[in-house]
Amino acid sequence: EVQLVESGGGLVQAGGSLRLSCAASRFTFHDYNIGWFRQAPGKEREGVACFSSIGGRTYYADSVKGRFTISADVAKNTVFLQMNSLKPEDTAVYYCAAAQFWEDFKYYSGSLVGGYWGHGTQVTVSS
Repeated sequence: EVQLVESGGGLVQAGGSLRLSCAASRFTFHDYNIGWFRQAPGKEREGVACFSSIGGRTYYADSVKGRFTISADVAKNTVFLQMNSLKPEDTAVYYCAAAQFWEDFKYYSGSLVGGYWGHGTQVTVSS
């Protein structure tokens, strides 16, 4: 079974940067789309960014375009999320996820069929 372990969360001031990492085991990039969701208190979980090794496709939620960058080290089975110009509204638990379809990140319906989740890492942006 695929295992995903996140790291890199923390507390940062507005305008600052953080880099999240997701180390994947028992995982093949070719079989999954991998990326990040986030869930803020009282809000639904939303897809933030996704990387697909097929064609190098990336997806970003409108709220993070131009500020977040997803990348991958395929040899190390690791995915990164570089978050710049952070805002208080970016505060959330960030979950690494592997999904069968990249559309799962854009049109998340509350379940990730055939996919996997990490345990999450807290990102807090102070104003």
